[in-house]
Amino acid sequence: MTAPVPDPLAALAAAHPSKTAIIEGDRRLDYAAFNALVNRYANVLVGLGVRAGTKVTWCGRNSTEVVALIAALRKAGAVGVPLNYRLSPEEASYVVANADSALVLFDVEQAPQLELAAREVKGVRGWLAFRGGAGDVPDWASDLDADAAASPETEPAAAGDDPAAGTAMFYTSGTTGKPKGVVRGQPDPEIVIGLVTEIGYQPDDVYLTTGPLYHSGPMSFMLIVQQMGGTVVVMRDFDPRRWLELVEEHKVTATFSAPTPIRRVLDLPDEVVAARDLSSLRRFIANAAPWPFELKRRYVEKIGDGSLFEVYGSTELGVDTILRPQDQMRKPGSCGRPAPGIEIALFDDKGERVEDPHVPGDLYVRSKATFDAYYKADRKFEDAKLGEWLTVGDIAYRDEEGFYYICDRRTDMIISGGVNIYPAEIEAVLTAHPAIADAAVFGVPSQEWGESVHAAIVVHPGAEATDADLDAFCREHLASYKVPRGFDRIAEVPRNPSGKALKRQLRDPYWESQEKKIG
Repeated sequence: MTAPVPDPLAALAAAHPSKTAIIEGDRRLDYAAFNALVNRYANVLVGLGVRAGTKVTWCGRNSTEVVALIAALRKAGAVGVPLNYRLSPEEASYVVANADSALVLFDVEQAPQLELAAREVKGVRGWLAFRGGAGDVPDWASDLDADAAASPETEPAAAGDDPAAGTAMFYTSGTTGKPKGVVRGQPDPEIVIGLVTEIGYQPDDVYLTTGPLYHSGPMSFMLIVQQMGGTVVVMRDFDPRRWLELVEEHKVTATFSAPTPIRRVLDLPDEVVAARDLSSLRRFIANAAPWPFELKRRYVEKIGDGSLFEVYGSTELGVDTILRPQDQMRKPGSCGRPAPGIEIALFDDKGERVEDPHVPGDLYVRSKATFDAYYKADRKFEDAKLGEWLTVGDIAYRDEEGFYYICDRRTDMIISGGVNIYPAEIEAVLTAHPAIADAAVFGVPSQEWGESVHAAIVVHPGAEATDADLDAFCREHLASYKVPRGFDRIAEVPRNPSGKALKRQLRDPYWESQEKKIG
């Protein structure tokens, strides 16, 4: 019988017990102490009936506890379901229910977000709050930290052989208005090793959590550094000046960022950025949304030309391309060449391969790193397939050197500040307003966010709805980042004979002066 493979965190704690694992403000935990915290959490979960494949939702801003819980869920064999802490109570309730969550773990400050779910979602066996002091935990939840303090530090019982054990199920918005759970298996070792080798991660890396850990990108790249024995520096709330301080203070070598945070750093006065020693940065991953070339140029000028990697990927398909530092300035607009172990193909509208350079086609991926299913949404998964190939609806072309360029999207998805937003759920809310007869939601250019949410609305005859009324109504039902920033009043939404909204007609005037069209 083959001996079980030791947990990577347990192995690190045994080999390097005094090495710093995590830093948050003045709090530091070495690998021995961090592994002990993780084990206490994991043993609480196992004691509550968590077994291989049990779905456990967690919610909270970046913290030591969140990083520990991600590891504890893996050790307990649970399928961790990260919940965006910016969702409305209605949206959060849907995810908790749709995921068939057995337990919900949450930062105590998220209690108002989850109180509706605690009342209405059936089947959740327990609600456990963390980072709460005496009297902070609501009466419908228990104190996870108190339970963990009384729990053993020994390694938890074996998780079992469920192929989903220890994985995560990320929810991504859906074109029908409801988010979908992206089901993934265990990471393929060859794919991970290839990515690590290509980017050059090292055991002494120091990773700064620039982005929220409920997002698959920031979490996945953090885990690469952590499981190689690096140090994680937790930034709870992003602040550009504090970001600079943390990079210098802890000699940060690696991070992951959407365009908006780094734009805020680079928008600081030149003397503020120049005053900080950022020379330790060696692996800055640009993703979550396309970085404009101008932003890359400013990064190279202010921070350096040897650390910026851009990757193209998605929650569903993983990391698919890599643009290395030496190619950033000579390949404007490109997202790079295929990552190790990834096959990419372009197909035309007839399903034929596009072989010629500079000819756009639907981008499909084939690899061992793609997702396995959309949870409870088999039809949507089948719609994303073309034989063994999978797509998320992007259109791309490649040049003569094999570099890919994302040029369009088949879907109506909006990418604002690195967050995917699908208009259908916003349209459903708008048309629920008694004054609105019809609505079409689309993305318009934003200097700060890349795209911002905009709505064209048809008002019932004789009815009135001010922008302020609609804003307040949307905020009751949607996360704040999904609320339209502007409203156009039109006589009717243009539609094709089958009834599909022709959003390009509404969207194109806003993008005419832009160097890159989205639509």
